[in-house]
Amino acid sequence: MTQSDYHTPIMLKPVLELIRPERCRVTVDATLGGGGHSEGILERLPLGSVHFGIDRDEEAIAFASERLKNFGAFHPIHGNFFDMKKLLPLGEYGFSGVDGMVMDLGVSSHQLDDAQRGFSYNAEAPLDMRMNRSDAFTAYDVVNGYPVKRLFEIIRDYGEERFAFRIANAIAAKREGSPIRTTTELSETIRSAIPAAARRTGPHPAKRTFQAIRIEVNGELDGLEKAVRDAVDLLNPNGVLVVITFHSLEDRIVKNVFRELKDPCTCRPSAPVCVCGRRPAVDLLTRKPIVADDGELEANPRSRSAKLRAAVKLITSTEGE
Repeated sequence: MTQSDYHTPIMLKPVLELIRPERCRVTVDATLGGGGHSEGILERLPLGSVHFGIDRDEEAIAFASERLKNFGAFHPIHGNFFDMKKLLPLGEYGFSGVDGMVMDLGVSSHQLDDAQRGFSYNAEAPLDMRMNRSDAFTAYDVVNGYPVKRLFEIIRDYGEERFAFRIANAIAAKREGSPIRTTTELSETIRSAIPAAARRTGPHPAKRTFQAIRIEVNGELDGLEKAVRDAVDLLNPNGVLVVITFHSLEDRIVKNVFRELKDPCTCRPSAPVCVCGRRPAVDLLTRKPIVADDGELEANPRSRSAKLRAAVKLITSTEGE
C-alpha cells in the first residue's frame, strides 16, 4: 500500500499556511488517518517540538506510524479525538498547551476503498462502517434494529436525502423477510426506493443514505461541538485550530462554535457597554470557509465537498473576571 493509496491530505497548503508549524512547539493532528497532514507539519517543525497524531482506527495508527517513523517528534495515540483532553500527554513532555491543531473530519480514502470495511455502496461487504473496529455497534445494527421512524430521521438529517421516507420504509419492508446483511443488499434496496427519474442524474442513489448510516454508527456529530471547544481550550495564546468538514451539519457546528467563541457577549445589543464580562476567546482566520481549488479538485475529487475554517486563540478568555 502506498501513501496515496491510503489518504491524500485535503487542502494541505492552506493548513500549513494557517498553522505555520515552523513557529510551533506542540502540534496535534486530531484525525491522523494516513498521516498526510502530519507529514507536512512534521517536515516544518523546529527541533525540540512534539507532534501528536490521534486516530480511533488502529489500521490508520499502524500505517501512519510506519510512514512517519523517521520523525522523532511524532507520537501516535489510539483513541477518539472527542477525548483529546484525556488522551494528550502534554504534561509528560513538559508542555501545558498546543500551538497548532488540525481536524480533518472526512473518512480516509483507505476506509472508503477497503471493501471489507463496509463503507462503500459499490462493493460487496458485510454491513460494518466502524471507524474503530473494536467497537461492537455496526451498520448492521442500525439497518436491522432501528425503528423505521428513527431510520427516516437519520437518513433525512444526516444524509439530507429528500427520499428519506421512501428509503426508510423500503429498508423496513426488506428486513421483514430476512436481515439485510451486505452493502450491496442495502444499496439495491435504497436504489429501488428512489424514483427512476431521480436516479438518472446526480450522485449514486445510495450515497446519502450510506453517509447517514456511517455518521450514526460512529457518532460523528455527537461530540463535535465539545471537541472544538476542548481544542480551543488546549490552544496556547496565538495557537491555531484548523477544521476541515465534509458535511453541512459538521460545518454548521464548527461555524457556530467559532462564532460564539469570537463574540460571546450576552448583553443586549442596545446596551451602551458590555457588563457580562465575557471576552472573545478566538479571532477568525477564515471569514468564509476555504474550499479546494481547481487543481486539487482535479487531483482529488473527494475534496469537492470540503470546507476549511480556522481560528486563532486570543490571550483573553470568554470567562468573566
